[in-house]
Amino acid sequence: MFNTNNLMKFGASAIAALLILLFANWAASSMYKVADDAGHGEHGDEEHETPRGYVIAAMDAEDHGDEPEDVVEVSFEEVYAAADAAAGEKEFKACKACHKLEDGANSTGPYLWGLVDRPMAAVADFGYSDALTALQGGSWTPDEIQKYIENPKDYAPGNKMTYKGMKDIEDRANLIAYLATIGG
Repeated sequence: MFNTNNLMKFGASAIAALLILLFANWAASSMYKVADDAGHGEHGDEEHETPRGYVIAAMDAEDHGDEPEDVVEVSFEEVYAAADAAAGEKEFKACKACHKLEDGANSTGPYLWGLVDRPMAAVADFGYSDALTALQGGSWTPDEIQKYIENPKDYAPGNKMTYKGMKDIEDRANLIAYLATIGG
């Protein structure tokens, strides 16, 4: 029953199984960040992470760092007036996963055909969240759209849109200029 040949096969099988487990552990550890025994590296510790690297400040001969640089605030209306609808079509790629441009073609989100200056929460056969239903009576003006897509969760807390927002004001203006050409 247990001759040398069977014993060798059993030993080789055990060693092969151990090697497979070790390689699987190594592969999983390299793909995912694993916490050490002290609890460092767990999810959520990003804000407590020790900064690494150096900050190198470039200074001009005239600039001695005494005066703060003037920040010029540009209004959305000025940026929107110079918006490029062709560039906005490229920005729409972030939206088309959930929205369609055809009239009446809802998806995860309501259709965006004729969105600019359309009443808020006005698509009849779309199930809006309570946060957006509360906005009924308003209108999706370019300024309201840009406030919404800058940070949807801050604009209407509790809405269902999972998009984190578009931070660049020029990108928002270009996108809205493009949407204004669709169905308007």
